[in-house]
Amino acid sequence: MQIHPFKPIFNKSSKILILGSFPSVRSRLDGFYYAHKQNRFWKVLSLLFDEPKLNNVKEKVDFLLRHRVALYDAAFSCDVKGSSDSSMKNIFPTNLNRIFENAKIEQVFANGVRAYIICKKFHKFEPVKLPSTSPANAKYKLEDLLEEWKIILKYLE
Repeated sequence: MQIHPFKPIFNKSSKILILGSFPSVRSRLDGFYYAHKQNRFWKVLSLLFDEPKLNNVKEKVDFLLRHRVALYDAAFSCDVKGSSDSSMKNIFPTNLNRIFENAKIEQVFANGVRAYIICKKFHKFEPVKLPSTSPANAKYKLEDLLEEWKIILKYLE
């Protein structure tokens, strides 16, 4: 059983919440979200907001808070083989109450199908399903991800 090792990132100004499924092996080892070098999460966000490459955890946290983006995962604990979302079993959902009670979340987005399914099953709300930024989602080129992920900007105007 793996337990989610990170706190959610948000503040009272956060307007959208992006939920992944569960941290990858690389992220758990490095101690932060989307740490795998081939995961395109940080690249997609930095391009959408036309900001330079984000180099470290502090820059990434500051970036999210500055743009009113909250970040967490849908599963708090699970049995998982490696980083494979499809292997996730015995899922226990994250408690999102603290985020919803202390931020002005207007829309929730799921980074990938597994995050979407977990939200629908356990959280009882339907997030906007976005294509996963994971390197396992090879059918989406960076340009395609950018086009799909542009929807988040609508909620941040």
